[in-house]
Amino acid sequence: MTELHVVRVFIGPDGSGGNPLGVFLDGSAVPAERRLGVAAELGFSETVFVDDAEQGAIRIFTPGSELRFAGHPTVGTACLLRETGTPVKVLRPPAGEVGVRHDAERTWVRARAEWVHDIRIEQLASAADVEAHRGQPMGTPGLYIWAWEDETGGRLRSRYFATDVGILEDEATGAAAVVMGDQLGRPVTIRQGVGSEIIVRPRDDGTVEIGGRVELLEVREFATG
Repeated sequence: MTELHVVRVFIGPDGSGGNPLGVFLDGSAVPAERRLGVAAELGFSETVFVDDAEQGAIRIFTPGSELRFAGHPTVGTACLLRETGTPVKVLRPPAGEVGVRHDAERTWVRARAEWVHDIRIEQLASAADVEAHRGQPMGTPGLYIWAWEDETGGRLRSRYFATDVGILEDEATGAAAVVMGDQLGRPVTIRQGVGSEIIVRPRDDGTVEIGGRVELLEVREFATG
């Protein structure tokens, strides 16, 4: 047995939305060959295994594959490590070093767009078109759709159908937010899913910083065998 922490990442300003994330702080308790199966069993869009908390070494799995980097797992894990007494300034998923900081309201991470797995991105004519999209079947190549809600104010509406990695619709996608920040080259606020909020800030060094609110939902025992 080991402990599973479940956090909600990128919570909206009204408390809605937020993408659930499973985190095993003692990642070594789950053998490498079991991790994909555990992620599929849990059914979260991503599950994180912390292999070395002090060094920030983590691995990230969807129900269908391992990712080199992902946004809501790094934001959620960084916040959880601070709350459980092992704060880090850097997380180290396979893609590279992810800078971490916190303010009074949000946890922030810095990443590079080239670390993100291939995401098909389509701009639609209006936020209403994004809302009305019917999604797509499982196994179809992933699709991220977006439209401006307020282009002058830098607010956009998005949805992500990650059907290529076993997720019908992802509630909040930090990796796609990194790509959007890189492509648009300007600060934006993304409203995704049913009400999640992701703040995006491109930086002069070529990284993109993303931030959001996080809360702990539960801690429970999990059988690793």
